Amino acid sequence: MKISYNWIKQFIKTDWDAEKTGKLLTDLGLEVEGIENFESVKGALEGIVVGHVLTCVPHENADKLKLTTVNIGEKEPVQIVCGAPNVAEGQKVPVATVGTTLYDDKGEAWKIKKGKIRGEYSFGMICAEDELGLGKSHDGIMVLSEDLVPGTPLNEVFEIEKDQVFEIGLTPNRADAMSHFGVARDLKAGLLQSEINTSLDTPSVSSFHVENRSKRMLIEVDNYELAPRYCGVTISGVKIAPSPNWLKNRLKAIGITPKNNVVDVTNYVLHELGQPLHAFDADHIIENKIKVKTLPKGTKFTTLDEVERELHEDDLMICDNEKPLCIAGVLGGLDSGVTEKTTSIFLESAYFNPVSIRKTAKRHGVNTDASFRFERGVDPNITEYALKRAALLIQQTAGGYVTSDLDDFYPKKIEDFQVFLTFDKIYKLIGQEIDPGTIKSILASLDIRVNNVTESGLGLTIPAYRVDVQREVDVIEEILRVYGYNNIEFNEKLNASISNSTRFEDYKLQNVIAEQLVGQGFYEMMANSLTKDYSALSETLKKDFNIEILNPLSQDLNVMRQSLLFSALESTAYNLNRKNENLKLFEFGKTYHNFPNGREEHKHLTLCLSGNKNRERWNSVAQKNDFFFAKGTIYSILERLNIAEGISFQPLTSDIFSEGLQVSYQKKKIIEFGVVKNAVLKNFGIDQEVIFADFDWGAVIEVVKNKEIVFKPIPKYPSVRRDFALLLDQKVSFNDIYEIAHKTERKLLKEVDLFDVYEGKNLPEGKKSYAVSFIFLDENKTLTDKQIDKAMVKLQQQFEKQLNAELR
Repeated sequence: MKISYNWIKQFIKTDWDAEKTGKLLTDLGLEVEGIENFESVKGALEGIVVGHVLTCVPHENADKLKLTTVNIGEKEPVQIVCGAPNVAEGQKVPVATVGTTLYDDKGEAWKIKKGKIRGEYSFGMICAEDELGLGKSHDGIMVLSEDLVPGTPLNEVFEIEKDQVFEIGLTPNRADAMSHFGVARDLKAGLLQSEINTSLDTPSVSSFHVENRSKRMLIEVDNYELAPRYCGVTISGVKIAPSPNWLKNRLKAIGITPKNNVVDVTNYVLHELGQPLHAFDADHIIENKIKVKTLPKGTKFTTLDEVERELHEDDLMICDNEKPLCIAGVLGGLDSGVTEKTTSIFLESAYFNPVSIRKTAKRHGVNTDASFRFERGVDPNITEYALKRAALLIQQTAGGYVTSDLDDFYPKKIEDFQVFLTFDKIYKLIGQEIDPGTIKSILASLDIRVNNVTESGLGLTIPAYRVDVQREVDVIEEILRVYGYNNIEFNEKLNASISNSTRFEDYKLQNVIAEQLVGQGFYEMMANSLTKDYSALSETLKKDFNIEILNPLSQDLNVMRQSLLFSALESTAYNLNRKNENLKLFEFGKTYHNFPNGREEHKHLTLCLSGNKNRERWNSVAQKNDFFFAKGTIYSILERLNIAEGISFQPLTSDIFSEGLQVSYQKKKIIEFGVVKNAVLKNFGIDQEVIFADFDWGAVIEVVKNKEIVFKPIPKYPSVRRDFALLLDQKVSFNDIYEIAHKTERKLLKEVDLFDVYEGKNLPEGKKSYAVSFIFLDENKTLTDKQIDKAMVKLQQQFEKQLNAELR
């Protein structure tokens, strides 16, 4: 937000320099991010003086050039070559002396130098108005008044505005400071705390009066909850023209391009007082009726930016008796605004429901100066004052006279906030006692009225425009920012306590697994908990279980996510669209559910894999991130958490996965993973395989906490490996072999692994071949061949019996 220092000084008298004032504003919570210099004419006409043309003769070597001698107030006149057709002897003209910097129409600087033009020396330049930034004409040089004295600096002839502009990083809660008046109000409080007594002057509107009632507008407000206050007045006989320089300069200083006198006044009052206004061409208002209401869903309306918009049934509109004129508080209509032909205007000033305006602005993707203020809450008690102020400025700059009463629809007054402030709470939060007299002084400087005083505290009335100060702690924050955070003393002794935490704290386990996954080539992603409604893509996501945002930033961020899958697919699509096709991603996050028995949030760890495990290399073959790689990664995580023993895999049927598994620990589901269906991927424009794993992280933590950690010494005796090549039915899984093996040989068998799978030629139909390894170990002695052969025979017999297996 840009704030002009000269403009602030219209409200408050101060001789502080801009840097000192900027520091105070920052201390008050209005952080000044930078201070820029502003000049109404770039360069401020430095080095430009009044010259008197003494002689003017044709240049001997150029038909279109003239050779002049010009008195510029020095001892001797200077010679200047000039190409302007209107230069003549006896004129008073602006002269850019040697060394002066001028600026072209793009703002690029160039310097006047002594030169030689067609054989004649030229010591300066006689300027046209566009070369000085005083106009747009380049038909010839600028001719000045004959009364001017040669050598007079031109910035003494023309009024040049010099200003310093603060760039303030305004926080969203400070709706009261979205204007020059609001900033000046805070500055006054800060100066009083610095023992500088000053007053806050506001422009007078006492001269406002109604000339006649020949063009009265009938105002009807259908829903006063959406428009609690609505004021309007008609001004006739206005003449649309460029604004005076003082008004243009004020707007230019804060980065606003002037348009015409009426529109500029509405912008001026908006930035002066923080009250948005809108001017309608009164002759385009059918039957002189203004109706503030909503319209049916789907109604078409073309706004000032020439975009045809489809209205929502909750969009508040300003209408006449037949058609909509404006989206209230957001953007005007294309056909109802002020034009060069306008002679009568209807001027609107209102207080609209902030939530309603914010929703409308977000629905239509519009952010204007008006909506920015209405969404955060303007002062409901300044509505009429701002209207009178604008009406007087319009009369001053565009002429005209008031031709209606000032109608003020305000059926239910917006009350100020009542707060009781206890001294104990102040001292407890601030950590230091502040004199009650100082507290009262600060509150008074912030327009907070003290109604009653007791031994324990103060009864306060907070003005309605301070929408961010409605609680006791808010008032204490106001006291502290004016008192000064830097004035709070620190104790020499610092007390701290160390909390006792176990190794099973959530964040510790997250760090352990995150480091492991990063070591395996994964990247961590962080997705927004707000997302669009994806319930249509999965039966497991119930629309009724959505937690909807009352005031969403956009339609794509209108619910809290019930699953981390879709945000992972969004990230995958984002990367694929940028040719980053080999992905291994993980995320720790939460899901949110509005269940019939109450709202719940659940912790999750998710993995998302797509493309190849690694980039192609000359000495290695690229391998895909497939289902089994994902399964191995999951198993490694469970091993790191010491819960790999005791897990079981079951087939998973899901409308999300084309094939998947469920991982359980002692019959409690902790993980689901699988290959995401193509039908789901199409919604995100993904055309390559994606494997997704979802850990119920809360359940995993509980399992880990209850799992006893047992440490064992490294075995002294060697292990022995034996292999089987088994011919099996297609329906047999490795898990079947694994479980049968461990049940058959509980004592010596330590590991069972599948190291080869063959399906194809030379095998009977419906059969497959598994190559399985078995690791045997006796922790007390060296195994003999007899013991191992006995164990292998038992395994073979059980495989043949239970699985109909054959040795190949």
